Amino acid sequence: MRLHTDRLRTETMLSATVENYLKTIYKLQDDGTVSKISIARAMGVSPASVTGMVKRLARLKMVKHQSYKGVRLTRAGEKIALEIVRHHRLLETYLKEILGYSWAEMHAEAEHLEHHISEEFEEKIDKLLGYPERDPHGHPIPTADLVIAQAATIPLSSIAAGMCVQVHSVSDADTDVLEYLETIGLLPDRIVSVDSKAPFDGPVTVTIGGRQHVIGHHVASQVFVTEDDLL
Repeated sequence: MRLHTDRLRTETMLSATVENYLKTIYKLQDDGTVSKISIARAMGVSPASVTGMVKRLARLKMVKHQSYKGVRLTRAGEKIALEIVRHHRLLETYLKEILGYSWAEMHAEAEHLEHHISEEFEEKIDKLLGYPERDPHGHPIPTADLVIAQAATIPLSSIAAGMCVQVHSVSDADTDVLEYLETIGLLPDRIVSVDSKAPFDGPVTVTIGGRQHVIGHHVASQVFVTEDDLL
């Protein structure tokens, strides 16, 4: 299946833009269809641009699309998306752990490199890193066979005051938020105590490593735990 995916990418000469669309749809679809408006917002492009690309992807049999019912990846489109996700998350892990890149630097560099590395290079960094299962954000890395183990997560903003949790993952959507989370130590595998929550989506007071911090509801919603992480 992996060889078939590589061959499909080569034969269809997919551009970085096409692969980014597939990756974005994969991240948004979450067992359902994705609206073109959601894709446009996530990618920062116009709805007209999304419409044109969706038509192209449908011709390539990468997505299924029905008017007013949204977009969904086909099996072929999902495999290519997972290939790019694997590249990205392995690269981020390599750039962070081996080369010491910052959160912002590693994400930007991985976004560029993910479309260009060979499978041989991918295999070498995977081995060098000890075959990691999660990237620095805590997100699962698809296996070499493009199988991904997803965990059901809930945002820290929904955890009741008085609870103690272990961080599972953080969103990589906003590098400014990531850099702030790194500054206060609110990162994957850290133990966090939720001390208090202001009403009406107000700030959340947490303790991390013996230090108390007041974080906004938006920031708290970018940090995720699983039910197994509740302590």
